[in-house]
Amino acid sequence: MNRINERFAALKQQAKKGFIVYIGAGDPNLDATLKLALAFDEAGVDVLELGVPFSDPLADGLVNQLAAQRGLESGTTPAKVLATVAAIRERSQIPIVLYIYFNLLHRCGVEKFIKNAAHAGVDGLLVLDLPPEESENYETLMRDAGMRVIYLVAPTTPDERIELIVKRGTGFIYYVSREGVTGMQARVSDTIGAMVAKIRASTELPVAVGFGISNPEQARTVAASAEAIVVGSAVVNQIARYGDGPELVPQVAGYVKSLVDAVKTM
Repeated sequence: MNRINERFAALKQQAKKGFIVYIGAGDPNLDATLKLALAFDEAGVDVLELGVPFSDPLADGLVNQLAAQRGLESGTTPAKVLATVAAIRERSQIPIVLYIYFNLLHRCGVEKFIKNAAHAGVDGLLVLDLPPEESENYETLMRDAGMRVIYLVAPTTPDERIELIVKRGTGFIYYVSREGVTGMQARVSDTIGAMVAKIRASTELPVAVGFGISNPEQARTVAASAEAIVVGSAVVNQIARYGDGPELVPQVAGYVKSLVDAVKTM
């Protein structure tokens, strides 16, 4: 069974909520990415999302755009990200999802990239700009490789399209809790509960909610409505703060653990 499915099955059995963390791969360098991944596993993170640096990350806000830029400047490539995943796998079985833009798959060759990702130990892909209507061959390749296809649902997604998306997704559904690009917010949306209920009406997959969560109170509030929460920009902002200094891993891991604890002690 895929690690994502195993983790969510274990969470359900334990009546616990899941915690997903996003960071930009190669920010500030791939050695730091490896160390952070292992520290997150120790802190109780359930799924790690690694953003593969891209020159035109249209779905990302400024914080994650700058992380992608730092990743590119550190020499990070898709192949090097997969090598880092393989290095993580030598010491950890934390489920890993790559957050990636389709141009990177296309340039490598979709079939080749999927095979290489599966071989490295990647468990799923979230391709930001690939809609399910254009994903049939991609989904087949992913299924054959044993990886999960993660799709996004937004507050503006029509009901009939929600049904289409969730039937095509595997692993979990990522609900983007507000309109626009990634980024931290002062408060969480008050429509999360209703939208998650609408998604659940069409699927038995776990629902993970992200975009804007930045503190333990918000994490606890959102987790009450979903199977998991996703925190990205707030963690990436911490990475930017500490850079490649000696405090990077302990400080960022400590921040993440405070959020994990808020969700796990509900």
